[in-house]
Order: sequence, then C-alpha cells, then structure tokens
Amino acid sequence: MTYTCVRPLVALITLLAAGTPAAAEPSDPWVRSWGLNSAGQLGDGSTLDQWTPSAVKGLALADVRELGGGGGNNVNSFAVALLNDGTVQSWGGNSNGQLGDGTTTGRPFPATIAGLSGVSEVAAGVHFAFAVRAGRVLGWGDNAFGQLGNGSAEAATRPVAVQSLNKVKDIAAGCYHTVALREDGTVWTWGRNTDGQLGIGSATDQNTPKKVPGLTDVVAVTTGCYHSLALTADGTVKAWGRGAYGQLGNGATDSSPTPVDVQHLDGVAHVFSGGHHNLAVLDDGTVRAWGWNTAGQLGDGTAVDRTTPVPVPALDDVTAVAGGWKHTIAVLADGSVRSWGDNSSGQLGDGTTTSSLTPVTALPPGSGTTRVAASTVWQTSYAY
Repeated sequence: MTYTCVRPLVALITLLAAGTPAAAEPSDPWVRSWGLNSAGQLGDGSTLDQWTPSAVKGLALADVRELGGGGGNNVNSFAVALLNDGTVQSWGGNSNGQLGDGTTTGRPFPATIAGLSGVSEVAAGVHFAFAVRAGRVLGWGDNAFGQLGNGSAEAATRPVAVQSLNKVKDIAAGCYHTVALREDGTVWTWGRNTDGQLGIGSATDQNTPKKVPGLTDVVAVTTGCYHSLALTADGTVKAWGRGAYGQLGNGATDSSPTPVDVQHLDGVAHVFSGGHHNLAVLDDGTVRAWGWNTAGQLGDGTAVDRTTPVPVPALDDVTAVAGGWKHTIAVLADGSVRSWGDNSSGQLGDGTTTSSLTPVTALPPGSGTTRVAASTVWQTSYAY
C-alpha cells in the first residue's frame, strides 16, 4: 500500500514560522494533536498541519477516557474520542461515513455521535470505527471487506451492530480488519484476511466474527495494518498475519494465518502496534520494538527492519505508546511525550519536519498527558 502526502502551500508557508516544541503548561487542560491535518483530523478547527502540539477544540484532558486515530490518506483521516460520561465524539474526514453522524461530510472539530451512550471502548481503522456498549460492538464507516462484522459489505454512516458477539471488553481495528477480546479471554476477528490477519488458519475474508482457534487467556489485543497481536495472562505475546517486515517478531519474514510466539520478550505489561511495526512496554518501563523500520520508527538508532524485539535505548519509565504509519509516540511517567521516526508532516511534534532515528521531545514533563494515540497508517499524533 502506498500513500502520498502533499502539504498545501498555505500550510507550508504558515508553518515555516514554527520553530520550537510547544511548551505546554502543567495546567493546560486540552487534548493535544499535531502532524498532518489535511482532513481536519487534528480537531483544531482548521486543515493546517501543525508541527507542534495544538489544542483539540473543546476537548479537555479530564473528560477523555480513550482516543483512536484512523484514516489512511489525505481526505479520510479522522479520530474518535470516548468521554468519561460514555458518549463518543468524532472529527476529521468522513467520505466513508466514519464520523458516524449519518453524513459523509467532514468536520475539523469534535462533535458528539448522536445515539451513542454507555460506551466503554472505541477503536478506529482506516475508514471505519467501533464502540463497545454493554459488551456489544457497534461499527460504522467503510465495510468493503466486511470489517463492520454485520454480515454485509455496505458502508454505514451510523452505528450498526456486529453480529453474534457479546461480553467484549476490548477492540482493535487494523487497516481493514477487526480484533475483539471477550471477557473469557478468547479472541474474535472479522474483515479482510489477505495475509491471515484474522488468525483463523485461512486467507478468506469474514463479514461476521470468528473465533481465533487455540488462543486463550488473552488480556489485551492490538492491530497493525495487516497483522494482529495478543498479550496473554502469562506474558506471552502472540502474533499473526503479514510478516514481510518482521512484524510477527518470530525471527522470520513469512506471514502466518495462525498465532505464533513473539521471541525474546519477558515481563510484558502492554503491547502496541503501528502500521507494520510493534512495541512492547515491559514491567520496568523500558520498551522493545520490532518490524518495519524504514524511517526509524523502532527508535533503535537505525533504519533496519527487526524480526525480533530490540531495546529502544535511553527510554525509561514509559507508561503508554502509540504507533503511526512510520512514526512512534511514547508518554513517560512524568507526563512528557517523546516521539521518533518519520516527521515529514511534523508528526513528531518537535517543531520541525526532520525525521529522527531516536526519541525527540514533543511535550515536556508536567504536560498532563497520560496516554497517546496515532493514525495507525497515517501521519497524525494525539496526546491526552
């Protein structure tokens, strides 16, 4: 898959004046965003790219429980945010109905999705999104490969129910597939399956959920573009789907339609995925990375793909990570945000468009940030 980004001339002229990272005060109450903004996915009311973190319009840190970045091109990138009151807001591109508001009209600022309340989880794919409510999954947006899980291939501009699935506690969306974790520790998948990213032993698309065989005691799931990961209760990380860049972490570059063990990982607390790379935060707050590394998104100081996890040097006390298309963001225990990899649209947030093979600072300590998000296959970053 190839994506081309063209910065509007007016945005370029405006942003050449940006020079240094935003010095967010500890009292700054807003969710922050930066990077590419061609579809209004930064939520700041404009379509101008931002090279330093800027405020998402009207969205306070204290109000947001979870945020997901979606989209895969200049017109379809978007975001969804779950608020503490159980409602969901969305903004950005909407040509596939991924804002869930019944239209295909984009919007550069957040607005509430009508009829959604009592939501516990959200996720965003390339041009579709999900909400979990009372253990049931609702999806909207693009559905060309059955990624909405409702038994059809028709897009939906408002939430529709995923078929025959309940007691869901977590959900993750890839480019065109979806992974759901149930309360019993089993994993269910649906959507596109060209590389075996559904983990069901075949390469056949599914428009309704199907259980991943042999996968039990799972505590967390995450997805890249065409691959999926699961963290089990014993600390083992399983991976399946496309492996061309080493993103399965098993020492090979072969794809696998069934889960394989990621090698050389112990004491894993959390797992995260970017487009074709993955990151694990260990119990001691250090980070391991593997997979695609063409722009240094692994943060190991090289641009060499890794087929097994490698340490990200000089990065400690990490609490959460997010992977973009070719960049990565991490938040530390002191509230600072570090980023590395591709920076062609300012998605590292350091006031430049210079890429970095090692972490740079996007937000200082005391920023109030506890989590980060990124468009999995695009060039936008979020801190909340």
